[in-house]
Amino acid sequence: MRGEIRFLLDDRPRRLARLDPTMTVLDYLREVEHLTGTKEGCNEGDCGACTVVVARPRDGRLDYRAVNACIQLVGTLDGCQLITVEHLAKAGRLHPVQQAMVDCHGSQCGFCTPGFVMSLFAMTRDHAEAPGEAIIDDTLAGNLCRCTGYAPIVRAARQAYDHKPGDDAFAAGEGATLASLAGLQDGETVAVGDGVRRFLAPVRLDDLAALYEANPDATLTAGSTDVGLWVTKAMKRPETVIYSGRVAELQRIEAAGETIEIGAGVTYTDAMALLSRHYPDMGEVIRRLGSVQIRNVGTIGGNIANGSPIGDSPPLLIAAGATLHLRRGQARRSLPLEDFFLGYGRQDRRPGELVERITLPLPKPGRHFRAYKVSKRFDQDITAVLGAFSLEIADGKVTSARLAYGGLAAVPRRAAAAEAALAGRPWSEAAVAGAMAALAEDFQPITDWRASREYRLKVAQNLLRRCYIETTDPAAPTRLVGAVAASR
Repeated sequence: MRGEIRFLLDDRPRRLARLDPTMTVLDYLREVEHLTGTKEGCNEGDCGACTVVVARPRDGRLDYRAVNACIQLVGTLDGCQLITVEHLAKAGRLHPVQQAMVDCHGSQCGFCTPGFVMSLFAMTRDHAEAPGEAIIDDTLAGNLCRCTGYAPIVRAARQAYDHKPGDDAFAAGEGATLASLAGLQDGETVAVGDGVRRFLAPVRLDDLAALYEANPDATLTAGSTDVGLWVTKAMKRPETVIYSGRVAELQRIEAAGETIEIGAGVTYTDAMALLSRHYPDMGEVIRRLGSVQIRNVGTIGGNIANGSPIGDSPPLLIAAGATLHLRRGQARRSLPLEDFFLGYGRQDRRPGELVERITLPLPKPGRHFRAYKVSKRFDQDITAVLGAFSLEIADGKVTSARLAYGGLAAVPRRAAAAEAALAGRPWSEAAVAGAMAALAEDFQPITDWRASREYRLKVAQNLLRRCYIETTDPAAPTRLVGAVAASR
């Protein structure tokens, strides 16, 4: 084991041997490095004022991603390059994104400006040519500003490409940075701490399984989008944190034969392209469930393992017929995903057992998949109701139906009575009306500040009707065209 975290802060190496396992990148920057350009706004990954960029080697190049420093743990930086707003100007010249923000008057009070700059910087690394309006809007959706109205910031996003940001100092120095990061990759498990608590970060899946089996009370984390909130909001301080983000075997996603294999550590960003190709509605729900910063680190396996009743990926995967694969030490087992969720806060996961991967069947001809998320705010909001429907229709009849909902019960769940009301019947208005009525047998939603019981049930019923309309009258105007186009 290696007893230190090693990473680059811009181009300067950092080695941390003694570390609070739950110290966030934001606190490290401000309190240890005294780099105060990165701001604390919400401290929960919503406002984007803390946005920084993390670069990792990937397929022979650097992969730059914007992340929320307020909920990222410092230990997750091992083997990476961390870039903040202080690092963009080189040789006395502003970065093209910074210059464009100045020229377009993209800043007023300035508090949120560093986060916007870092989000746009990451965009220029990801898109060599100026992107369209939908991508710019999506890039900026995770950054909140009360002053500018966003129009000058959007203009700055376009103008930055007049200065050719792809030819900046970061592009010129990429080879040297890759070489420096390669020197940090030793394949060793990281084990650091503060003398009482520990942060463990293995590289191999076998080591991860062995560590978790030996430390079943440890907090297992990948993207920290939930665990970060436990730290910043609930003030939890787990004794042992095990980070799975260095395990390459968990980050693979591929279509093989008749299935899609999704490693538990695959981020939403890395899953979107393949899932959108085969299940377009999955891609659009994923686009809406969080900002670019959240999607860059949040994982599908983590969303499942947390077992939240309002997690967005489980209903999608349940409707599609996903199988979950679990591992404890060397022992492996598989089960239908819907059987994993036992009750509120309870999953069929034994102590020391981790989610290893998810198998998703590719849709077959004659099968229709639709998914709809309803929330108070269109983008980046917690779901009130999510409905996902997979229907096989042959000769006008429903030969099989999988209807899954999130937000209606203590767990994401299939609607058994509604499915039975459709099975073997013609796909018709009358059959859908019967299934809509049967939903009242399947769910007794609660009333909370997001929605009332009555509203949730009515929405759940109407989403099924919407599925019927879209599959029988594709020309019917049922969605925001721009939102769908942005995801494809």
